[in-house]
Amino acid sequence: MSVVVASLSLGAVAGVLLSAGFVWVEVGRYATPQVPETLFDERREIFAYTAGLFVGVPLAVAYILYQYSMGNGALPSALLFLALLVGGTELVQRLLLRSRYWGRDESGPFYALGFRAAVGGIIGLAAISEYLGGTTVTLDGVVLVALDAVALVALEVTGALLSIPPKRGSSRTRGGPLSGALFGALGFFLLGVGPLGGEDSAFVGAALVLLVSVFLYRNLRTMLSTIPAPSAGPPAPAPLRSTTYGRTRGNKP
Repeated sequence: MSVVVASLSLGAVAGVLLSAGFVWVEVGRYATPQVPETLFDERREIFAYTAGLFVGVPLAVAYILYQYSMGNGALPSALLFLALLVGGTELVQRLLLRSRYWGRDESGPFYALGFRAAVGGIIGLAAISEYLGGTTVTLDGVVLVALDAVALVALEVTGALLSIPPKRGSSRTRGGPLSGALFGALGFFLLGVGPLGGEDSAFVGAALVLLVSVFLYRNLRTMLSTIPAPSAGPPAPAPLRSTTYGRTRGNKP
């Protein structure tokens, strides 16, 4: 019992430090005093992170079951849990950004980052706790599960930005829930190669997920600096289309 409590405690510390540290450092870059005016609502950001902690619990269960299925070679069940894991994350992020509370301004990418960082932290917590609660704990295994935890947070936050559709007129031409889901599925598949192929394969898979996630995130993060502060108000409405008689729709004769 004490081993389980200790593994959960260490996993919780590591998961929270990784996810909250990301939000503090990366999202905090766009808050005062780093910028003249904070580009998001700080209270909503905290609530988005908290929502991710709660949503991350069932997703972490799906991840552990996915890893077990991969380790046992049960590919049909592994694909089922992978679909639940990826699809559930994308669905909740979409609902979050379309809600009246988080979707009232253009700061949605910041709230998505907070939400997905928390999800990645909880899944990392589950992975660390699962390993440390096992019968055999080695130095290589600890390094591997720590790498997995970092890769999980990187995978989630990159998927958060990749799942946001590009704006009209933006230089970014790709993105959306489908792109985010495909990226997440590939990343989780590589993380599942470890139980299926052994420790060496696990290191390679986790390293690839981390490197690719960091590379993509550095390209996607440019969208954050173009987001107007909430105090700027909603964007100006599009001009009304003219009719063939020279009047605009909605204008009275």
